[in-house]
Amino acid sequence: MGEFWPVPDALTYLAGSWRVERTVRDLAGGEEGEFSGTTIFGPLDGGGLLHHESGLFVWREVPRPAERTLRFLPGSPPGTADVRFTDGRPFHDLDLTSGRHIADHPCSADLYRGEFTVRDENHWHSVWRVRGPAKDLVLSTDYARED
Repeated sequence: MGEFWPVPDALTYLAGSWRVERTVRDLAGGEEGEFSGTTIFGPLDGGGLLHHESGLFVWREVPRPAERTLRFLPGSPPGTADVRFTDGRPFHDLDLTSGRHIADHPCSADLYRGEFTVRDENHWHSVWRVRGPAKDLVLSTDYARED
């Protein structure tokens, strides 16, 4: 088995429930936080998946509930996904056919660069590097499929 695990269809692969562990590092301030929770990719009316993540985020030793929702729509070419915010704005594309994908998302003057790596049928990883005048962050997330 190689370093990456190719996925012929991103939406089929992601469907279901995943355990999430994330570290968040602020490179400018030296602070570190962590998120632990669950991401569920459920069916979306009209096709695609509704991504809902919820859990506990600890920052500066203060735990607080956190959640987010995204829409993963069928992309072009087939097997890829078009990831959007809940209001329909584009976030990034996702092509896991090689087992690895890099996507950019400009946000005001900051640039989010995401690297997605599929390790096997039940594990994948993402790293978002955020650089700009407002942020200097690294968000590293491990996903493990739940039964």
